[in-house]
Amino acid sequence: MRDNIHRRTCHSSFSYSSFDDEEELEDEEQVKAPAEEECSHKSEDVSRVSPLPRTTQVVFEIQSGRAVPRLREPRHLYGVSGHVSQTLPRWPHEWEVIPGEIQHIVHMDRNKCSSPGHVMCLFVLNVHVCADKDNYFLGSRVGGRRSSLTAAAVSLSGPDDITLLFEGRFESGNLLKATRVGEFDYELSLRTDLYTEKHTQWFYFRVRNTRAGVRYRFTITNLLKVTSLYEEGQLPLFYSEEEARIQGVGWHRVGQQVSYQRNGRHHADQPCYSLSWTFCFPYDQDTCYLAHCFPYTYSNLWAHLSEIERDPHRSRFCKVRTLCRSLAGNLVPVLTVTNPSHREDRIHKPAVVLTARIHPGETNSSWVMRGILNFLLGDSPDAALLRDAFVFKLVPMLNPDGVIVGNYRCSLTGRDLNRNYKSILRDSFPTVWATHTMVQRLCDERKVLLYCDLHGHSRKHNVFTYGCENPRPADRHPHERVFPLMLSKNCPDMFSFGSCKFKVQRSKEGTGRVSLWRLGVLNSFTLETSFCGSNIGKRKGTHFSTQDLEMLGAQFCDTLLDYCDPDRTKYSACLRELQEIMRQEAGLPIDIKPTDTSLTDHEASTSGSNSSQTDGPPTHLQAFDKVVTVVLLSR
Repeated sequence: MRDNIHRRTCHSSFSYSSFDDEEELEDEEQVKAPAEEECSHKSEDVSRVSPLPRTTQVVFEIQSGRAVPRLREPRHLYGVSGHVSQTLPRWPHEWEVIPGEIQHIVHMDRNKCSSPGHVMCLFVLNVHVCADKDNYFLGSRVGGRRSSLTAAAVSLSGPDDITLLFEGRFESGNLLKATRVGEFDYELSLRTDLYTEKHTQWFYFRVRNTRAGVRYRFTITNLLKVTSLYEEGQLPLFYSEEEARIQGVGWHRVGQQVSYQRNGRHHADQPCYSLSWTFCFPYDQDTCYLAHCFPYTYSNLWAHLSEIERDPHRSRFCKVRTLCRSLAGNLVPVLTVTNPSHREDRIHKPAVVLTARIHPGETNSSWVMRGILNFLLGDSPDAALLRDAFVFKLVPMLNPDGVIVGNYRCSLTGRDLNRNYKSILRDSFPTVWATHTMVQRLCDERKVLLYCDLHGHSRKHNVFTYGCENPRPADRHPHERVFPLMLSKNCPDMFSFGSCKFKVQRSKEGTGRVSLWRLGVLNSFTLETSFCGSNIGKRKGTHFSTQDLEMLGAQFCDTLLDYCDPDRTKYSACLRELQEIMRQEAGLPIDIKPTDTSLTDHEASTSGSNSSQTDGPPTHLQAFDKVVTVVLLSR
């Protein structure tokens, strides 16, 4: 244990120092020390009183102002190998979940953007889960509600019945209701984020009893965003189990006659919009899925982490630990990636902190994170150089509760976690509280070179960043903009530097990007990746595939090497280019002709989602407030 350091636990599972995983990596290297060195220690004077051995197994908690020591939990409890039951998703205890695990293969191809009959309600999510506007999170269990599943609204009358059967009660699924309004025409409603009346965007549901060669129309009728990339070429994602089995085809884009328009309906005093498209199923009696973006579930994450832990090579420089537990009790993993090194070398390594899935419906961020992790754990010389140079802290899923239940933006508090980094409500927002505390400790121990929170964007094309900088004269050095410009040069067909913004708005003070910048992290970014694709360069008019997203993660790592290259040629060139662009925009004389990458903070109407409706106290605390008020008034 380090001298003069008393550590206070920030959560039941977040009690270890950020050095612990590096010390473990160092210990593995020390095991290989020559036997002669061990023998030399035995020859020392045993009569001399030896100091207590250094240990990392004792931690201190502050109780009534006193530091109380306790033993750390056994190491194996932090990992996943041999403890699969600890990583099973926990659901709200009133939630209905169909049994079994859904598995998909992933398709890598790039896709080009491009009167009612008898009404019958086919699928309705159990009403008591969603309809009560005052409901709030009370507890969780593995598998959700223990009573028998509610049957579908209708059952098939026989083998000739062509009615489609819908289902959305599985991990990350989202479908509230399906209604047949014509022979092959269906209207669908999405569930709002749990314990809210907002945020209908993410959809992911199953369809059975299909007929091939028939043109179906699906219309989602309760979307709330005024504009959408579906107006500009985005297509829904489709997966066929038969197509995957026979042809090896996974998720791919489908849809003709795609439209997005206001429909005259209202929800919670907001106008509703309809997304409509037509398509054909490839096989009869198939099981198919449709989704807003490539699904990536909590179970998918743990399956990937388990593979890493079982790999004797990759697990040497990647340690999986528990950052904290979520509100529902789901484990939130944090990964430490670095090459084993001696302590005197390790202490000088700067840190890079990366997070993803604070907004559960932004699944493309998980695929970018997967690309980053796979690159860092690879055998390339660049990967080894990055592990030698940095300590990486990766939190791949900040909102596992929202991911599990199929929310788009909020946690089970009914609030946007990315507006609550400054909240003192540790028990309500444990994941962001633990992340903020981890970065704060890292800043105390070493330099944190870069923080980046990975997101998805529903109203803009391409990839871009939001950064932070203080107002400055045009002739000062814009160091905070160098990394995004370098990334745009490494990904010229995906990354749009002209879409980047660097202003710090007051409404964004509670975000991870701004709050961690306030801790002193100069390079603090949000990386936004379009749900659709690119409209620049050679990739113009194409959707992003999972392969593209993982490649973006690899390019992010490559840009880190460029940014920290001891040969400052690239860095200096980017800095000069940025200075000239800023001088041009300020109307000052310029020395060189700037590129077409404008730095103007434009496109305010598409800057991101408005989370003002999900600001404020957690819903369960608001409910408690109401109960207290009623009690006081009754006295």
